[in-house]
Amino acid sequence: MDIILATRNPSKADQIRAVFSGLPVQILTLDEAGIKGEAVEDGRTLQENALKKARFVHEQLADKTLVMADDTGLFINALGGAPGIRSARWAGETATTEEITKHTLAALAGATDRSARFETAVAVIMPDGRERFFNGQVSGQILESPRTAPQPKMPYSGIFVCDGSGLVWAEMTIEHENSISHRGQAFRQARALIEGLL
Repeated sequence: MDIILATRNPSKADQIRAVFSGLPVQILTLDEAGIKGEAVEDGRTLQENALKKARFVHEQLADKTLVMADDTGLFINALGGAPGIRSARWAGETATTEEITKHTLAALAGATDRSARFETAVAVIMPDGRERFFNGQVSGQILESPRTAPQPKMPYSGIFVCDGSGLVWAEMTIEHENSISHRGQAFRQARALIEGLL
């Protein structure tokens, strides 16, 4: 069974493939599926943006393959919940991973409250067009400086320590991160749905 994952982010694809390990499915990124262009992420919530990404792919498919998409936000308490749904773009539309990291740390300079949470919304569009949603959330702290280099296209992975772990995401194996992360929580629910279809 082929599943198209609406992303071009290699780190995200590796994480999600690990969640689906052991199932007779092949998860294809947009590049691997030959899908051009990008969805317009102008929704007001993570769920709306995840659905926009999934529908962008679903509408282009002649054979209606199952599509999954997620949208993730980092909500920093000292910044009133920013960057939230703009987590990938709040340092500028073309900002690099490193620039987003630096922008975040600069925004928090001098802050004593460094608490934050990650939230992920996953949208699944079934081959018959039915839509399902799943969510995950995890809390933690933003460090004052990067502990290690970030994962590719994961600007917060070197500065966010998940509560109870003592590690930033970039220090964890994929399996460890998936076992506790917001994205792992949401996609395990999606896996349970897809297991029921096989």
